[in-house]
Amino acid sequence: MNKFVGTGVALVTPFNEDKSVDFDGLERLVNFQIDNGINYLVVLGTTGEPATLNKEEKEAVKNKIVAVNNGRLPLVLGIGGNNTAAVVEEIKTTDLSHFDAILSVSPYYNKPTQEGIYQHFKAIAESTEKDIIVYNVPGRTSSNMLPETTVRLAYDFDNIIAVKEAAGDTVQAMKIIQHKPKDFLVISGDDMIALPMVLAGGAGVISVIGQGLPKDFSIMIQLGLNGENRAAYDLHYKMADSIDMIFAEGNPAGIKSMLNDFSICRNEVRLPLVKASVKLQKEIANFVANF
Repeated sequence: MNKFVGTGVALVTPFNEDKSVDFDGLERLVNFQIDNGINYLVVLGTTGEPATLNKEEKEAVKNKIVAVNNGRLPLVLGIGGNNTAAVVEEIKTTDLSHFDAILSVSPYYNKPTQEGIYQHFKAIAESTEKDIIVYNVPGRTSSNMLPETTVRLAYDFDNIIAVKEAAGDTVQAMKIIQHKPKDFLVISGDDMIALPMVLAGGAGVISVIGQGLPKDFSIMIQLGLNGENRAAYDLHYKMADSIDMIFAEGNPAGIKSMLNDFSICRNEVRLPLVKASVKLQKEIANFVANF
């Protein structure tokens, strides 16, 4: 599980102007992460816009990332949804041989009870021997997986190895850290509070800004893991404004604008998402120019 300690990034899916998948941009993106100290890659998470990719495109994106990565970094694959049976079926019918773990989001829209969330992840855990990172993101799912549910899952299933905790609540994260099994990983899903979570005993982050500023962000997390608080916070404050910027008009419009400034990929997104406004693009470009 040490492979998931540090900085993971939730990769975007680059698009061309005609909205087709930009595989050259995807190759540049993966190499940019590897060359700048990122510890692992998350494929087809929310930031990758999988809701707007068809089955063939998802398969092509996975295959491209696997090929470019070429075994250099651990890979995590996003497989989640609000139809438990469909998620289980997708896991059973997906070739997971190149992936080290599954990232699976708590069910959205249905608003299940805590017992419903538990039973959802129980079914997933029992359907595979692959390691699972459960993902709590109330801002997208409209329901919060409470610490008691996360800890219960952690104790009950050996292959539920971590939580990506993105409630934006450090107290909630600390409750999980306090009561979790020793080897269970609490991974931040919020860039702005990733460092405080690490300093409280968290294992790191699955980041969005990290793919735009991979070197500095991964160094910051490593400093935090080493207990070098002052140096870590110096980097945090250096990057903090950019975190606000990239989420100001939604994800991944903001991070794609930054990646465009670094000539990694275009700032194209698919509807119902739209590009960052001209005003925000200028703000991000100004940050990049002066970073």
